[in-house]
Formats: sequence, C-alpha cells, structure tokens
Amino acid sequence: MGDDSPEYDVNFREHPEAYEIGRGEEGAFKVQPYKDELLDLWTIKTLDGAEEAAERIYEQFEQYRRNDEFPGMDMARKYLQMGWTRSLRYAKYPGGRKHNDDGTEREPQQWYDEEKYEISQVYREYLDRVRDDDTYQQRRDRWESGE
Repeated sequence: MGDDSPEYDVNFREHPEAYEIGRGEEGAFKVQPYKDELLDLWTIKTLDGAEEAAERIYEQFEQYRRNDEFPGMDMARKYLQMGWTRSLRYAKYPGGRKHNDDGTEREPQQWYDEEKYEISQVYREYLDRVRDDDTYQQRRDRWESGE
C-alpha cells in the first residue's frame, strides 16, 4: 500500500475538514482516531473471524453515519475494501505474494485458497452495502466537490 510513513498529526474527528478521501485504501493506517477504532476489528485469518470483523466494521460505519462523521464512514469503507482485496490476493497467490523474489509477477491460481476466497466475498458484500448507501454516496459527492 505504500503507507509506511508516520500517522498524520491530526485528530480527524476534531478536524474532519483535513480529511482527504485518497485512492483506494490510502490512509487506512494513518487517519486517527478511526484507525484505532477499526484496525482491531479487522482480520482475514479465518472465515468465522472475517464474518464477525466485517459485520463489526459495518456496524461502526453505521455509527459514523448516525454521527454524521464522513471521514469515519470512508475509513470503514477502506477497511472493508482492504479485507476484500487482501483476502482475494491470498486466495490467488500462495502466501499472498504476487511477485517472486526476483520481482517477476507470479501467475495467479484460481482459487489457491478457497477459504480466503470466501472471506473476500464476505468483505465484498459489506463493501457493496457501504458503496450503495445513499447517505455515503451523497456525503462522498459533497466531500469531493468541496461543499
């Protein structure tokens, strides 16, 4: 993800205007206090764990929506997206590694790890619910237009 730089020195709950949506999962490990509220919920180790994690992240999304916290809503989306993309990578590539030691890309194996594929679908279902949420869409459109 290229997210190894330090966290931002901003509390985005107190200063939501400083939040930038970014690409994909960008900022998932930096934006506080949302990172601390979501990261401990997130897992792709087992199907049961992922089902519980995705549900709890979605519940957190709903809480952010009730509180009118768009940065939190979008961060919950990022964690659901990260669950989907990371588990899908493990489903296709042994050890989740897309590249060999020499840097060449490995051939994906359909489906190398069936459980990780099932986990990816759990996260995808919740991710789609967030993306299809009218409030989320409206808030995202307003955020992107600078309103």
